[in-house]
Amino acid sequence: MSLPCSDQSIRPKKMKSASLPRGVEAVRCWCGDLCKVKEVMNFLDWLGMKFFMCSNYESDPPESISAYIRPPSPPPLCMYYRCIDTEMPDWAVTEIRERGRRAWASWDLEKRREKVEAEEKAAQKKEWEEYCVEKRAFRDEMERKNQEEKLRLEEVYRQREHAHEAERERKRERARAAKAAEEASDEKGKYPCWTK
Repeated sequence: MSLPCSDQSIRPKKMKSASLPRGVEAVRCWCGDLCKVKEVMNFLDWLGMKFFMCSNYESDPPESISAYIRPPSPPPLCMYYRCIDTEMPDWAVTEIRERGRRAWASWDLEKRREKVEAEEKAAQKKEWEEYCVEKRAFRDEMERKNQEEKLRLEEVYRQREHAHEAERERKRERARAAKAAEEASDEKGKYPCWTK
């Protein structure tokens, strides 16, 4: 058995009541009371190992009382505890290995999930970029076709306007010629047919 210890840095933090192992006698703490037997529950400490602890220890509150209504612990009379086991039991070693395996599997699964999510995100980004390129190319093509159609229509309108203006000029010329002929006939003294 180990020596009694009051070093708080190595004291187990999570524990539960346990039975005294066979072949081990109960001991009394520094204050003279009979020690309680506790078992370590914390995964980070010595899981499953049993130890003696003073019944007046500060960090041994009643288990059935809620933390909200539990009165503050009185100052400890002594801080005695002593390890009973020197090695973890087989079930604790198995539990630690199983927890480690589960933690590793969970971590590995999380990493794989993150990798798949990253690949999916990259694929979506690539697909979106390709869509944007296609959309931009389509828009540019439509703008080019619209510009060509606009130029073609402008040329058609220009030709029509030119033809219309030429027709108007031809009619003006004809009207001028007719007017000039009429004025010339008036000077010769000829009268219209209706006066004869």
